[in-house]
Order: sequence, then structure tokens, then C-alpha cells
Amino acid sequence: MDESWMNSISPFVRAVRVMTTSSLAGEWMDHDHVFTYIEQGEAEFFLSGVKYVAQEGDVLLMHPFMPHIIRSISDQPLIQYIFHFDLYYDEERSLLDFTTASKIHNTYIVDKETQLTSIIPISHIQLADRIELKKKFLQLHKHFQEKRAGHFLLTKSICLELLYLFFKNQTDRNEGKWTKGWAFIERAIHYIHDSYQDPCLNNVSISKYVGVSTNHLSHLFKQQLGISLHKYVTHIRIEHAKLLIMEGKYTVTEISENVGYSSIYLFSRSFKAAVGLTPSGFAGAQTKVIQL
Repeated sequence: MDESWMNSISPFVRAVRVMTTSSLAGEWMDHDHVFTYIEQGEAEFFLSGVKYVAQEGDVLLMHPFMPHIIRSISDQPLIQYIFHFDLYYDEERSLLDFTTASKIHNTYIVDKETQLTSIIPISHIQLADRIELKKKFLQLHKHFQEKRAGHFLLTKSICLELLYLFFKNQTDRNEGKWTKGWAFIERAIHYIHDSYQDPCLNNVSISKYVGVSTNHLSHLFKQQLGISLHKYVTHIRIEHAKLLIMEGKYTVTEISENVGYSSIYLFSRSFKAAVGLTPSGFAGAQTKVIQL
């Protein structure tokens, strides 16, 4: 794909939302670009007649007037991080406060908004970039909702960063690189998911369970997943903390203990570093989550 056009884009973000759906099935078509990150669950996306099975860590990037049918196929609720945008700012289009294409005729789209029609519309985000993507999206959501002075510039810049992560992972994707040492990695991942609530869980205890040296296991994680072993443990703990926060039943102290932190101070610091918001700030943002 010729990437020279990327030098001139100046995105305009029209809508930002988080969608949580217990059972999703339907057909949509929008007049602008739609960036969808799968935070949880699994779904079939039929994009212009082509089926893609999307799961946690996948991003779908749909161009204007692309018909898309979505059907959730997992028992877990489907959580999607979504934002709508134009590649270029246009004063007339900026006044549109809706995204549904049925409200306007497709001749309304200009040629410069068709640059992404030839791309493969799905990327699987590597874990290290996944953490960054979610952090950036929450910042985008916050700035879009607050609409303080300068928010147009902030949302534009974050949109560019998220697009970069999409293209970076699409370009660098290599199915063969997941084979070396995968048995050790998989064993470690299962153990972490089973033991993340234990405050004594660390690199040494994990590598001892897996049966390899700490240095070797850390090397495998960094080489194959692009993330350190310690950071992966933190990622799992924070993800579970986010789910508990969204339930709205527990105090921050209870959540920090439940996900394996020995102190609320360490938990709050780790949460802010990973998510970009404090636990209480994240809880407040959930009031704007769309529940279907």
C-alpha cells in the first residue's frame, strides 16, 4: 500500500464509546471510519461479505459505507472500544453529530476519505502494544467527553497514535514467531491466570512452576510476546481489577487485595501507570459506558 497519503491526514474524531453487550447480532453501516478494539469476548465480523473472527486483542478498521454484520459467538459479554473519525477535517462534515450512513447518501463521501478501502481491515495487537492501545483509548474517551479547550488537537493526536498501532501490528504480524518456547509460555500464562490473586506471585515462583530458569522464561516472554514477565503479571491483575470496578460492588481496598496487591498505594500507582487513570477515575468513566 502506498503510504505517502499518510503524511497529510488530519483526523477528526466524531464519536468515542465503549460498548458492552451480552448478545450482539445486527448489521451496521456508517458514513465515517470506525475503529473497533475487542477488549473481551469473540465475534464474527462480516465486512463487505468477508468473514473475520475477532477476539480479544483484535482491531477492526472499517472504512466509510462498509456494510458490517456483527455476531457475538462467546459466552462472555462482548466489550468493544470504538471511535468514529474522518481522515481529514471538513467543516461541513464536522457538523454531523451522527454516524449512521442511512441518514445521508453515499455520494456525500469525498475521494480523500477512501484511502483505506484496500487495506486488510483487521490487525491482531501484540500484548505490549495492547496495553498502550487501551491506555490511549481511555485518554481519547476522557478528552472527548470533557471537551475542554484544545480537545480537538488532543483527540486528533491520539487518533493518529491508535492508527499507528493498527498499521504497525498489521505490518509486523508473523504467525511463525509464536512457536519457539510456546509450551513454557503457555504453562506460565495458565499459572498466572490461576494465581494472580497471590501477592507472593513473582518471576521466581512462576519460573519454578514452569520448570525453567527465571532468565530464560523472561527472555521467552520478551521475545515472543513483546512484554516482560513482570509486566504481564501486572497486566493480568489490572485487567481483573477493571472488571471488578465495572461491577461496582467493591471498594478500591477490596479490589486491590483481590488482585494480589499488598497495599492500596502500590495498586493505585500500578493502575494509574497502566490505564492512565486512577481507580476512582476509571470508575467514574464507567458511568458513560453504553450497556445494551
